[in-house]
Amino acid sequence: MLTAGLGLTPAPLQAGINRAQLRESMRQMHGQRGVQALEDWFRLLDQLRNSDLDTQLREVNAFFNRRIRWVDDIDNWGAEDFWATPLETLGQGQGDCEDYSIAKYISLKELGVPGDRLRMIYVRARIGRSQIVQAHMVLGYYETPAAEPLILDNLVPSITPASQRTDLDPVFSFNSEGLWAGGSTQSRADPLARLSRWRSVVGRMEAQGFI
Repeated sequence: MLTAGLGLTPAPLQAGINRAQLRESMRQMHGQRGVQALEDWFRLLDQLRNSDLDTQLREVNAFFNRRIRWVDDIDNWGAEDFWATPLETLGQGQGDCEDYSIAKYISLKELGVPGDRLRMIYVRARIGRSQIVQAHMVLGYYETPAAEPLILDNLVPSITPASQRTDLDPVFSFNSEGLWAGGSTQSRADPLARLSRWRSVVGRMEAQGFI
């Protein structure tokens, strides 16, 4: 599900957005309906700017879980595994687990949450009573690099410590600065060099107005 790739990489994604450029990008891609969804996101950011961390985590998680309908990439994009930017996700109004996680990650960074406290976590998730295992991605908030993360997930509405999510088995995690194997506290690689889909989505975010 997460394809590795090597090659030239863009610079690590920095926090910050260009609202005018994002509006124009959205207008070209999804028209006025997409612009309205983007303005709703801007309002969320403005409302949460001075809120405490718990409120920011809770409200960002709820916003995307409520606004975005889950759908397979093949039905949404005509591709088996496509990672969307927050602009693309808001414009479509639907996405899969990677899209939720990326959108929440960018939103919290924009609110000033340090990027080194956030990681997208690739897991094996056991679904339902049948315990069918499938690839899944969630967002983790880490108080310190060695701390147990809080899990933001589109499958479960509440934010819970990782130890309470016995249905999830972590495989690796990453953010803009590093890539960690399993539960390791030490980064093993440059995510832009190793994860071609992350490299692609970072490049598109920069072009759309995420700076």
